[in-house]
Amino acid sequence: MNISARNVLKGTVKNVVPGAVNTEVVIELPAGVEIVSIITKDSAERLQLSAGSEVYAVIKASDVMIAAD
Repeated sequence: MNISARNVLKGTVKNVVPGAVNTEVVIELPAGVEIVSIITKDSAERLQLSAGSEVYAVIKASDVMIAAD
């Protein structure tokens, strides 16, 4: 797989919660950190995601917003 995004994190699917239109996917990274992504239900089915699947979290963003109280 070749991709232009610089932030590619390999992890394992911890949980998949399908909804009517979208699916929530929880990915656990090697350090124990979790990333949650909402993708379309069709994409989740096409990727055949299930707990234990090895996947990549690809993060492509031009801005990262930070807030503080």
